[in-house]
Amino acid sequence: MKTRRSALAAEAESDEINISPLIDMVFILLIFFIVTTVFVEETGVDVNKPQAASSVDLEKNSILIAITDKGKVVYGGREVGLTGVRTIVRQLSAKEKMPVIVQADKSVTTELLIRVIDEAKLAGAETVNVSTDT
Repeated sequence: MKTRRSALAAEAESDEINISPLIDMVFILLIFFIVTTVFVEETGVDVNKPQAASSVDLEKNSILIAITDKGKVVYGGREVGLTGVRTIVRQLSAKEKMPVIVQADKSVTTELLIRVIDEAKLAGAETVNVSTDT
């Protein structure tokens, strides 16, 4: 009789749920979502953009270049200057053809904006757009 009770007690203790496959599945899903997420790159500076009634949304995979109100040309949070635009666009366009989006402040001169657009085009950018507020 004693052996039957110990067998029942051992069976009751082994009725636990094994959550190891559940944890494995959660980690696989986490890796999947991390790999498939598109990270949006920001310019690193705040720009007071002009408004436009005809603005449209562009694809997220693009090269963002900002021109501040003080005339500084910024990419990825660091100042690259007008001469750095061509190098950056050439390096990033070599891997994959991406559009260039220029985020220019309202007070930026047209001459500086055109020079940044020219540098991007000379570097091989197929399309260069100017970012606006809607």
